[in-house]
Amino acid sequence: MSDLSENAENGSTQQLSEHHGKVIMLSVAAAVGGFLFGFDSSVINGAVDAVQNNFGLTSFVTGFVVAIALLGCAAGAWYAGRWADRWGRTKVMLIGAILFFASSLGAGLAFSVWDLAFWRLVGGVGIGIASVIAPAYIAEIAPAAMRGRLGSLQQMAITTGIFVALLSDAFWANTAGGANEVILGMQAWRWMFLVGVIPSLVYGVLAVQIPESPRYLVATGELKRAADVLKRFVGMSAPERKIEEIQETLDREHAPSLRDLRGPAGKLLPIVWVGIALSAFQQLVGINVIFYYSTTLWQAVGFSESDSFVISAITSVTNMAVTVVAIALVDRIGRRILLLCGSVGMFLALGAMTLAFTQAVMTTASDGSQAPQLGSPWNAVALVGANLFVVSFGATWGPVVWVLLGEMFPNRIRGAALSVAAAAQWLTNFVVTTTFPPLSSLSLVLAYGLYTGFAFLSFFFVLWKVDETKGRELESMTGEVRSRHVAATG
Repeated sequence: MSDLSENAENGSTQQLSEHHGKVIMLSVAAAVGGFLFGFDSSVINGAVDAVQNNFGLTSFVTGFVVAIALLGCAAGAWYAGRWADRWGRTKVMLIGAILFFASSLGAGLAFSVWDLAFWRLVGGVGIGIASVIAPAYIAEIAPAAMRGRLGSLQQMAITTGIFVALLSDAFWANTAGGANEVILGMQAWRWMFLVGVIPSLVYGVLAVQIPESPRYLVATGELKRAADVLKRFVGMSAPERKIEEIQETLDREHAPSLRDLRGPAGKLLPIVWVGIALSAFQQLVGINVIFYYSTTLWQAVGFSESDSFVISAITSVTNMAVTVVAIALVDRIGRRILLLCGSVGMFLALGAMTLAFTQAVMTTASDGSQAPQLGSPWNAVALVGANLFVVSFGATWGPVVWVLLGEMFPNRIRGAALSVAAAAQWLTNFVVTTTFPPLSSLSLVLAYGLYTGFAFLSFFFVLWKVDETKGRELESMTGEVRSRHVAATG
């Protein structure tokens, strides 16, 4: 996949600036897939206790129902790159929107836990597709000087989706008097899922209106359409030269395959492992535990159900705010330094949460179940620590990993490598999400101690393995990355 910024020698800097607004709008439209990702990630937050009680689930089955969507995400991410190269970026976006629409409707009307699990799996496939297509499309359409900021829109959309989901959950729960109470003929938790049909429709409409990627159009021989997109949306007055460059790249390439990810020795290229590890660390610090289970968590440490919804919503607003900071900084100070600072911040915040939970006292509920309770001042320490963790993640690892995944791989393997890295991210998310309920039932100190350890390790991984990509053209990175990493395997 190729960067579509105009060469300075074409003398089109002024024209490109005039078209920045159009490029931004295209990037925003593509990033709506991230909104669906964030919405799906957190809509289960307000419904999880009600679903568990409604269907009489164990903690393991509850964790599985919450996390099964992530298996679908992994499958969708795995195939998205190849589907996009075969059918086009916008058509695959539309497929993702349709799947999420069906999932929202099916989950809201689920008649059993396995029915609910199936529809969450279907929605996960759609989210996985969106998670790959959005950063790839944005990387192809964005000028190099803006690529980091526009790539960060994916994370901004994710955080917005999280906020809207939590706000919607709080509305239905408070209106009905509880997530398991009936409103308008159905339990509130069902309405929480049904609201998802609205953003899925918006995403579908946008997918059929935005232009196809010029690189895909050139690959399929539609040169006139490619030239029109480059003129109208990217601002190139003479797009013929860029089309020739794309054609030359395509002539050197062959149909993308997972075989391309292996070096001469048959092992995965080191750059692919870096992408996989970045994706894994982004989830191993436990960020989605906050967004999937925070309502349950805050009740466990002494807050009421109503207060827990409010705290979760405040946390999501914080996440949105610091993502704006990341968008402002990523093209100024670079990707690598942001990741390093984020690792330090996450380590300190998670460490504070782990310390707070060492002071928890187990209490027995009326049904005989036990849950940890935090008294003053440790409940405040846990609350502040969780929000500082969200700040550290949202300003760094949240958006920056998506930016890097969209731009760090050589052109000839970008689609396949991005799919593998995104699939690894979803699988890691699945493992973290399914293990949190049993881990937390054993010890919250153990759970958050593990996340603290991974935050510590992430610092040294970035320090030793991640290269800076700020301000560099995708084509210029391709040759350097290819020669360096092929040599490392040879």
